[in-house]
Amino acid sequence: MRRTRPAPRLPTAHPHRALAAGAVLLLAAGPAVLAPTPTPTATAGPAPTATTGPPGPGDRGSRLYLESCASCHGPQGQGTQLGPSLIDVGAASADFQVSTGRMPLTHEEQQARRGQPAFSADDIAALVDHVSSFGGGPQIPRVAPGNLGSGRELFAANCAGCHGATGAGAVLTNGWIAPPLDRATPTQVAEAIRVGPGLMPVFPSQVLSDAQVNDLTTYVGRLRGERLDRGGNPLGRLGPLAEGLVAWLVTLVLLVGAVRWLGQRAGQ
Repeated sequence: MRRTRPAPRLPTAHPHRALAAGAVLLLAAGPAVLAPTPTPTATAGPAPTATTGPPGPGDRGSRLYLESCASCHGPQGQGTQLGPSLIDVGAASADFQVSTGRMPLTHEEQQARRGQPAFSADDIAALVDHVSSFGGGPQIPRVAPGNLGSGRELFAANCAGCHGATGAGAVLTNGWIAPPLDRATPTQVAEAIRVGPGLMPVFPSQVLSDAQVNDLTTYVGRLRGERLDRGGNPLGRLGPLAEGLVAWLVTLVLLVGAVRWLGQRAGQ
């Protein structure tokens, strides 16, 4: 039986020698091998066109709201612990508060008082439009001339109890006041009727029609135009009886003072 000789084993290359051989091959290949392969780049689209010009009315109102109102009423008008929600308040309420200078508040107080508006007429319009976008609420009334006699009756029945017969205002309970109406415009009077700011009740169209609101604004305008205090101190317009009593008290004090002065001179 013939024995088969095993195949001769090939010598294994030393690892350091293999690395050296690879380096020699790379150097022999030249720059074509060493140069990095370029990576594909995405095709750039057209450059965006820069927007020029002033922002639109919507942007203007949004900016004003975020700067002056959102810290108390929330960025979406949802309200916070510092201010109520503005959702469903409507344009009439926003215009009344801002146009009369009651908002934005400069400091925390129970009842916002009338003051100089913080915004121009255009800014107020933009801000009111933005608040209106929160939804709901009455719109700004369109005021027209009304009947003076009907307005006088409506004012006496619905307004004089708090604002006084002459619209001078009065002190209510718990530190609240019914403000004087001498600076209120017809639109602001109509807005207050529809939205009921503060403790004032709301008078919807089911209670007072648009024609009756016009009558009321006409009468309040007449009160503003009348010069009820042509001379002297009005004493808060307390009425003839109270004013006469004050006059008698002043006269009595003067008489007592004169008698005492005469008595002192007689004793000398």
